[in-house]
Amino acid sequence: MKYLIILGDGMADEPIAALGNKTPLQAANIPNIDKIAALGRNGMFDTIPTGYSPGSEIANLTVLGYDVNKVFEGRGSLEAASIGVAIEPGEMAMRCNLICIQDDKIKNHSAGHIGNEEATELILFLEKELGSELASFYPGVSYRHLFKMKGGNKQLKCTAPHDVPGAAFANLMIKALTPEAQATADFLNDLTLRSQALLENHPVNLKRAAQGKDKANSIWLWSPGYKPEMETLIDKYNFKNGSVISAVDLIKGIGVYAGLEVIEVEGATGLYDTNYEGKAQAAIDALRTNDFVYLHIEASDEAGHEGDFELKLKTIEYLDARVVKTIFDEVSTWNEPVTIAILPDHPTPCAYKTHTISPIPFIIYKPGEQADSVMVYDEFAQQAGSYGLIKGDEFMKVLIG
Repeated sequence: MKYLIILGDGMADEPIAALGNKTPLQAANIPNIDKIAALGRNGMFDTIPTGYSPGSEIANLTVLGYDVNKVFEGRGSLEAASIGVAIEPGEMAMRCNLICIQDDKIKNHSAGHIGNEEATELILFLEKELGSELASFYPGVSYRHLFKMKGGNKQLKCTAPHDVPGAAFANLMIKALTPEAQATADFLNDLTLRSQALLENHPVNLKRAAQGKDKANSIWLWSPGYKPEMETLIDKYNFKNGSVISAVDLIKGIGVYAGLEVIEVEGATGLYDTNYEGKAQAAIDALRTNDFVYLHIEASDEAGHEGDFELKLKTIEYLDARVVKTIFDEVSTWNEPVTIAILPDHPTPCAYKTHTISPIPFIIYKPGEQADSVMVYDEFAQQAGSYGLIKGDEFMKVLIG
C-alpha cells in the first residue's frame, strides 16, 4: 500500500451570504473530490491542540502525526531547513515577512504578494545594512523570509501579520514574556523600525508605488524558536521513503525534518496561478517509487487571507479538476493500491481573512475498504462520517491502519 495526502491549505470556510449561505466548498463544482468522499470514509479533524493558535505550522505538524508540544520550535527554524540554513546551538530563528504598512497600519502580510526577484533584492539590502555577527537575514520565497539571531531568547509574544490586517502595527510590536527576554524584544523591535526607514524609499518600492503596487516597506519578525528535534516519518511509521511537494518553505522545512525528499515543481507559486498540473504529475511520479507523498497546495489559503471568496472557490475547483482528477484517474489503474486522503490543515474564512481553530473535514479512501454514507465533501457533510471527530496523531494512525 502507498499513501498520498492532498492538502488544500485553508480551503475550509464558513457560509457566505453571496454564495447562498454556502461555504466555498459547498458552492464549488468538485465532482472528483465528491466521488472520492463517496468511495471512502470521512470525518472531522481537530488539528489545533489546546493552547496553540491555528497556524499552518501547528496544523501541518499535527496532520503528520507529531506532538507539537514536543517538536515545535517556531516557523523560522522549519523554514531554515527548507532553504538550507543551519540553526546552531545558541541560535534563534524567526519568520521574517516583508509586509506593507500604510497609515501606520498593516495593510497586508505579503507586500502585495511581492515576487521573488524584488523580495530577494530587498532582503539582501537589509542584510547589508542591518546584518551583523549577531543577526542575519536570508531570502526565501515571495514575502516569506528567514531571520537568525545568536543568543536570542524565544520567550516572546509575537503576532502573525496575516492575523491582523488593518491593525495599527505599533500596538503589535514584540513583547517579552520574561525579564530575560526583554533585551531580545528591544533588539528585534529596533530592527523592525530601522527596516521601515530603509525600505520606504528603496528603488524597488518606488518602482512598485509608481506601478500602483503595495510597497514592501517593513519587515515583520515572528514565530521564534531553536532547532527542533523530530523523529522522521520513515522511522515513525515504517515507510521506506517519502516525499513532500509544496511551494511553501514552511512545508518543505517540515518535510526535511520529517525525513522526506523535497520535490521542486517549476512554476509552483503558492497562489491561484500555481502549476497544478505540474504538482499532480510530480505526485504521480513520486508515488511510483515512494511509500508516502505529501502534496500541499497553498492557493485557497491565500485567497482566504485576501477575503476573496470568488477566487477561493476557483482555487478549490482547480484543485479538483487539475490535481485530484489527474491523480485519481492514474493511480486507479495501478496494481499496487494507493490510499488517498484529502483535507485542509485549518479553515481560513474569507470573512475573517485569517485562520480559525474549527475542526476540518477529511476524506480517507482506501481501495477495497467499505465506504460510509457520506456522498459529498464539505464542512458539514463530513460530520456524519464514520471516523467521527479525531485529533492529535489519530489521523495518521487511521490513514495507515
